[in-house]
Amino acid sequence: MLRYFPAPDVVCVHRKRDYFIAGFTFFCVAVSLVIDAHASLTVQNILGVIAWIFLIGLLVGENKEIRIQVAIAVAFATAGEHFASVYMGGYTYRFENVPLYVPPGHGMVYLTAVALARSGFFLRYARKIAAFVVIVCGLWSLWGISGLPEQGDQVGAILFCVFLIYLFKGRSPMVYLAAFFITTWLELIGTAAGTWYWAKLEPIFGLSQGNPPSGVAAWYCLVDAVAIGGAPIVLNAMNKFSEWLRFDKAKRTIQQETK
Repeated sequence: MLRYFPAPDVVCVHRKRDYFIAGFTFFCVAVSLVIDAHASLTVQNILGVIAWIFLIGLLVGENKEIRIQVAIAVAFATAGEHFASVYMGGYTYRFENVPLYVPPGHGMVYLTAVALARSGFFLRYARKIAAFVVIVCGLWSLWGISGLPEQGDQVGAILFCVFLIYLFKGRSPMVYLAAFFITTWLELIGTAAGTWYWAKLEPIFGLSQGNPPSGVAAWYCLVDAVAIGGAPIVLNAMNKFSEWLRFDKAKRTIQQETK
């Protein structure tokens, strides 16, 4: 079950960069969501421009594979936002749009999950962190279906089960664990501030869902899985395209020299 977790005796390297990325993103998420809770559309767009600048800055120093993963995460998550929010109405932002800061925000969230996953702290305490996450999210999910809260959360309980599958069967459990912390942070702040709210009933099956759902990290795990799985494919395609360009250029050069 824990075959993809780091070994207990794994060598842990504490890189300041990893902790800076995480701390910076946690801070930016809190500030931007609180500001947007009472901001105009113009201010919201300014936050978007700033978020793009921050994301590009954070990607400096990352390798090509991580950059491609982030690009895939941004594209996939943005498409998902428009489908789940604007089209389906599963949750709604203040202006019933997808704010401009959301796409780069997804990139920062994904990069944070990657940075924490490779950090010395997460590698050293992987099993303890996993136990903490499972217990906390499990109790949260049980609370949502207990009948005690005013707004039930059947969706959260289902998503928690999906999250467990990702965690113990997926190939990147550390990324999923890290995703739980940053996504729970942003969801709790965003919904508490009123930046967005989740519909009481999800639009497909009419199941109750919390504001936010307890297992919402599972959606972000899907983004992470798509980014991690898609990056090698994109890299391979880019390499083949580069080889074709070099071959075509060499062919044209030879043709010109023989004329």
